[in-house]
Amino acid sequence: MTATAQPRMREPAERSVGELVDVATIQMSRLIRDEMRLARLEMQEKSSAAVKGAGAAGIGGLLVFYGGAALMVAAVLAVAIVLPGWAAALVVGAVLIVAGAALTMVGKKTITANSPPVPEDAVAGARADIDAVTHRRQQ
Repeated sequence: MTATAQPRMREPAERSVGELVDVATIQMSRLIRDEMRLARLEMQEKSSAAVKGAGAAGIGGLLVFYGGAALMVAAVLAVAIVLPGWAAALVVGAVLIVAGAALTMVGKKTITANSPPVPEDAVAGARADIDAVTHRRQQ
């Protein structure tokens, strides 16, 4: 036998219980590492989606603020033609608050949809693996 030759793998029926336990331990370790890798990737994807949602909500809020300020002045001046200045400012301010609240709720909904960032696919895969191992052991 040369130094590079691989030892012949024996059939499962030829292996001792110790060898089978060693093989099972190695396979379970590999399976757990793979499931942890999957969970980490899934967490990164969900966190990324949550960050994007928060960024969109923040930028949307800022744009609403500046756009609202410009439109508020124009709207107050337009309504002031019909109503006194204080009433025009009150009406326009109330409309802007309602619109801002609606946009804030959209941003919150996006963040909530991606929270908590639980690796659902990895958890389901791990549960399936545990069920498969448990089912095999019971037979």
